[in-house]
Amino acid sequence: MANFSKSNVPQFSVEVYQNEYLPEGGREVNAIVTVTSTGGGTVGSAVAAPHLYTPGQSPDAAVAIMVDCSGSMDYPPTKMRGARDATAAAIDALRDGVHFAVIGGTHVAKEVYPGNGELAVADARTREQAKQSLRKLSAGGGTAIGTWLKLADRLLSSVDVTIRHGIVLTDGRNEHESPEDLKAALDASAGRFTADARGVGTDWEVKEVTAIASALLGTADIVADPAGLSADFTQMMETAMGKEVADVALRLWTPVDTSIKFVKQVAPTVEPLTDRRTEAGPRAGDYPTGSWGDESRDYHVCVEVPEAGIGQEMLAARVSLVIPQGDGTAQALGAQGLVRAVWTDDMTASTSINPQVAHYTGQAELAQVIQQGLDARKAGDADGATAKLGRAVQLASASGNADTAKLLAKVVDVVDAAAGTVRLKAKVAEADEMTLETRSTKTVRVKK
Repeated sequence: MANFSKSNVPQFSVEVYQNEYLPEGGREVNAIVTVTSTGGGTVGSAVAAPHLYTPGQSPDAAVAIMVDCSGSMDYPPTKMRGARDATAAAIDALRDGVHFAVIGGTHVAKEVYPGNGELAVADARTREQAKQSLRKLSAGGGTAIGTWLKLADRLLSSVDVTIRHGIVLTDGRNEHESPEDLKAALDASAGRFTADARGVGTDWEVKEVTAIASALLGTADIVADPAGLSADFTQMMETAMGKEVADVALRLWTPVDTSIKFVKQVAPTVEPLTDRRTEAGPRAGDYPTGSWGDESRDYHVCVEVPEAGIGQEMLAARVSLVIPQGDGTAQALGAQGLVRAVWTDDMTASTSINPQVAHYTGQAELAQVIQQGLDARKAGDADGATAKLGRAVQLASASGNADTAKLLAKVVDVVDAAAGTVRLKAKVAEADEMTLETRSTKTVRVKK
């Protein structure tokens, strides 16, 4: 195993927030696990799979930019122009030495730059060549995003690098392949590269774009006005260039007769991870978290423990961070936290809900009721939509989630935020409704 120079390696820390006290017969333990990565030194210093990492180097990275070139990108023409400008801006944000490619996506995927099944290495010359090649991007054809992802995977895996990342831009629905084909492409790509997905305009399907980002542990967003694409692409690329360590997993070990009920990321967005567990030895499982730069995220872990008597206590779960190595071994990142259970007959202790757990339970419900409310609205169920979106307004108000509250106010008239009393607006701009749906999983952190 390589010796990591402390000045370059991000330091991971784990903090656990919970009420460990259970009443007699209590079996469910909830904890919020805050994972923080700090001090990676310069943007892009790395702790990688050990055989790839030399202390003092920037991490090797490869990026594939997938640009929708289907016929609808010409309506209005500002979309295709905005996509070209945004891709050029992303290319400018590439760090020297990073491998990259540009893919034009229709019902088939085409290599726009550099071609020949290869990746270019970013420097002044290749960045300029790549930007010149964007003139070849023209609109025509259908949309089959699975083919774009397969080509991106093939290109990204052709080099031995630490960080592999994709950017997907689409303006329409994935109409030229089956949902099963897209899911198969996402399943094949998951764990091989991360990707951010963006929908431009208002003719795309929110659930498709968010599913791509979710499967590939990236971000999803709407860029309703093509003029906003360049700034968004620059920021996405700068974030990708700041990633320092890839393939980090949250490893949960539980004792005998104890089981994990669920694991979900709850900040900065809600992302269910329960079904993504891979077994990691006796009574341990790994949950993927993707790539990390200098950042902090929160996870909600719920554990079911065996019944025990008053006064007994036990370790319910041990949380650690690892980079699985593919051969069954894992590189430990040195941080761990403990989730405990203590049985008590003190009613005050056993019934108080930890503030972090309460806050994120509300944020997860907020994301859920927004989705249910918008689905009910689309289905013509005005009463159901009013009830769910009213609850969303109440939760957003109580938790101080001002961004989501603003988005909700474009879809409903708020009569009383604290009580959740709202009226559906008769007319809602499509972009406003899609923005609320796309950003519904964004959360605010607990005010410490």
